[in-house]
Amino acid sequence: MQAKIFHQTSWARSPRGTPIELYKKTHNRDGKATAPILFVGGVHGDEPEGVRLAQEFLKWLQKTEESSPEKIIHSWLLIPCINVDGFLRNQRINDNGVDLNRNFPSSDWSPESKGPRYFPGKHAASEPETQAIVQLIETEKPRLIVHFHSWEPCVVYTGTPGKEASTILAGKTGYPVREDIGYPTPGSLGQYGWLDHKIPVICIEEQERIHLDQVWPHFEPGLTQLMTQDFAT
Repeated sequence: MQAKIFHQTSWARSPRGTPIELYKKTHNRDGKATAPILFVGGVHGDEPEGVRLAQEFLKWLQKTEESSPEKIIHSWLLIPCINVDGFLRNQRINDNGVDLNRNFPSSDWSPESKGPRYFPGKHAASEPETQAIVQLIETEKPRLIVHFHSWEPCVVYTGTPGKEASTILAGKTGYPVREDIGYPTPGSLGQYGWLDHKIPVICIEEQERIHLDQVWPHFEPGLTQLMTQDFAT
């Protein structure tokens, strides 16, 4: 009998105390749990495309786990929206004015920023949202991390082992697959995952301000393929 999806409604809390949800499902192979893939939406609160993608992906996971659980071969963790306060206010930063994607305690973290939208915090991992993901990574040891954003359409991987998965995720979108975003991102989730843990990290960048109903159709083929076939990391 298949275990149900684990859903923690208050897995973490924002500086304002807003609850942050986590979903989890473990799959076994040869009697052992497979290493999970961690998916994160809403790192930047003014990028609703990433939250919509996480929400629609969760719906697919829930439906498939219920109707055809044998299709999914990888364990997974999903945070629909990590920056809950920023999302509610349609602002990039969290309630403390920190860019969460510059706040991770990577070896290249820097207190410098090119503007208020990119403020990395008073120190690395100063924010409860960042601390929660750091703890989750240390506990669950994911094989791959994928976070959902919007900007210029592309799929960016940090760490060469993530290239194959990035190509799968790009699928038929026509979006380019890149090894970096094109500018330094000290303290980002990608830098922390790869530099400090050797976990490849993929950043999906959907076209910003695209109609939200178009987001899932763009990435459904790639995400569903990622979850139902083997790939190297």
